[in-house]
Amino acid sequence: MALNVVEFGSGPELPTQHGVGVVAPFDFALDRELWRWAPDEVSLYLTRLPFVPVPVTVEMAEALSDPGNVRRATRDLLAPEPLVVAYACASGSFVDGVAGERTLIESILAAGAPAATTTSGALIEALGLLEVRRLAVVTPYIDSVTERLLAFLAAHGIEVVASVGLGLLSHIWKVGYAEVVGAVSVVDRVEADAVFVSCTNVPTYDIIAPLERKLGKPVLTANQVMMCSALRAIGVPAAGADQWLVQVARSLAA
Repeated sequence: MALNVVEFGSGPELPTQHGVGVVAPFDFALDRELWRWAPDEVSLYLTRLPFVPVPVTVEMAEALSDPGNVRRATRDLLAPEPLVVAYACASGSFVDGVAGERTLIESILAAGAPAATTTSGALIEALGLLEVRRLAVVTPYIDSVTERLLAFLAAHGIEVVASVGLGLLSHIWKVGYAEVVGAVSVVDRVEADAVFVSCTNVPTYDIIAPLERKLGKPVLTANQVMMCSALRAIGVPAAGADQWLVQVARSLAA
């Protein structure tokens, strides 16, 4: 039977959708977490980078940041016309330092994206918004990868007062909230202006606000800073208004 749209009356139209493209690593497992920062009028378009048959090491991070692969993945996202494309890998965007992060941005824009952000670039943006100069850092990585993050932060003038890595080589998305909370509690220092939890494959959404209330300072996470940056780029406030970064971003946009 044909559908008679008149039967539905003159209710509100579907809100205009704003697209955010996301280039994720092949093993990214937290698509649903990204959606939790997206308001109703935002759609996420995700694609994966090619499989790399190595553990989570510097070698993997460098493979995931290959400019050619990032350009091709970006082109795969352009058909639905996203307003921004985000590179959703922390280690891949800090492993080659400031120049490497800049190359990723250039690769995304060269592929035709109207705007671009990366996870590590978004972290620097968030630290600037919150006026953070001293940071405590939690990572799931082995030491050689964590050291690349600390070098990236130092190059941007950020002092890391303490850091801890979980030493994982695979299956990072299986880290539980309790393990993340425990690591944050261990690494926090009075002199730290904020705490950062690295890796887009570490689930964090539900524990950010409770940790902030407990510590009395911002708790930033890889997926959070990336989504906030992408949404800021298109002029849309992120959901999650009980989180420190989201609150500050909303107040600055008002």
